[in-house]
Amino acid sequence: MANERKVCMIIGSAPIADEKLPGGLSAEGCYVICADGGMDSAVRLGITPDLIVGDFDSAQTSPPEDVETIHLPVEKDETDMLYAVKEGFRRGFSSFVLLGGLGGQRFDHSIANLCVLSYIADRGGRAVLADGGTSVFMLTSGRLVFTELKGATLSVFPFGVGSCTVSYKGLQYPLTNSTLSLDDALGVSNCIIEDRAEVFLHEGRALVILEETVS
Repeated sequence: MANERKVCMIIGSAPIADEKLPGGLSAEGCYVICADGGMDSAVRLGITPDLIVGDFDSAQTSPPEDVETIHLPVEKDETDMLYAVKEGFRRGFSSFVLLGGLGGQRFDHSIANLCVLSYIADRGGRAVLADGGTSVFMLTSGRLVFTELKGATLSVFPFGVGSCTVSYKGLQYPLTNSTLSLDDALGVSNCIIEDRAEVFLHEGRALVILEETVS
């Protein structure tokens, strides 16, 4: 059954540049939903989805007849990615990996997928939006812990609020109960310098961006 697996992986329509999933991720053991054109990436990566959803306005690959498919209208009030997340929640999942949701030619869709992260966090779920060496998290309480990532770049910004209050450990530029404001990019491009790094959120809502490879 779907809920015997712990993680719901959703593959969106934005291109996945590599010939493998980012960050060493694996579809094995995940419940996989393709959102519209995400089916094209799944075919290229050799992944067979459990479910396909979308209006199929961006897909080059037709949904296989033997895979459950939900056809959505072109004119609707939510993106295919958000619908896929809602379907994941309906099927008992609270932990999500979102792929194919950054980059591509649609910057507005990248922003929309940050809103999807917020939707998941507001409902008690956990999620990462990943692409290449980039991993994006939404922190609404508590902390995020990163291990064995020395040299990676970490950026923190308020999201959906005017400011957030954070503390860092294990970063080059530490902060203690410091306020990050929407009109000041103080949280950009910090560096992990310890084997264990932590971001604590004391107040507000924070978008946390990890860059494991920086050109």
